[in-house]
Amino acid sequence: VVLQLAAPIMIAGLLIGLLIALFQALTTIQEMTLTFVPKIIVIFISLVVLMPFMMTTLKKYTQQLYSLIVTLG
Repeated sequence: VVLQLAAPIMIAGLLIGLLIALFQALTTIQEMTLTFVPKIIVIFISLVVLMPFMMTTLKKYTQQLYSLIVTLG
């Protein structure tokens, strides 16, 4: 469940990081803030977009966990 929730955010950060690294390699711009600001923006946007999916997945997992606890107890 943790991988299912974290993977989309991590993939978005990885892709934007690769694009920025490619841009820096092509233009020979080595600005440190150029890597952090777009990553933060993309990760924040992906969190906002994927929050309903993440909450639904976490809710289903919690309900399954509680039902297993009830059946074991």
